[in-house]
Amino acid sequence: MSGAGKKVADVAFKASKSIDWDGMAKMIVSDEARKEFSSLRRAFDEVNSTLQTKFSQEPETIDWEYYRKGLGSRIVDSYKEYYDSVEIPKFVDKTTPEYKPKFDALLVELKEAEQKSLKESERLEKEIAEVQELKKKLSTMTADEYFEKHPELKQKFDDEIRNDYWGY
Repeated sequence: MSGAGKKVADVAFKASKSIDWDGMAKMIVSDEARKEFSSLRRAFDEVNSTLQTKFSQEPETIDWEYYRKGLGSRIVDSYKEYYDSVEIPKFVDKTTPEYKPKFDALLVELKEAEQKSLKESERLEKEIAEVQELKKKLSTMTADEYFEKHPELKQKFDDEIRNDYWGY
């Protein structure tokens, strides 16, 4: 097997081990997205399996003596000469250097978005807790207790009363 093919197979195998398929599956909410995710995973597994089986095996060596006995040395020698002259070009990765900076920039952007999302999630959790607490106390709460938690509303109502604005 050529070094490039083996390298591609090794990289694909390592990539498949580092993908958290279950973690990604937990984040999917819609049925359509689940179907697309399943087909993506199936396609990835098929390609990875093909890479592992096709490119990870060494080619069988040719028994030139066996063919010399049956066909004659002249024709076998010419085939051997042509076979030996075939050069398989080495794989030169030109794509990764081009897209690596873009990918790294996207990862940075992703981390920033994740941090924003976590902060927003914390804020929303606090707000939900406050609303649930307010919901429990609403039937027995006085206006003074409510305004104590929301002084900006008290200020707004006081300003409206002072300016003789009653909402109509």
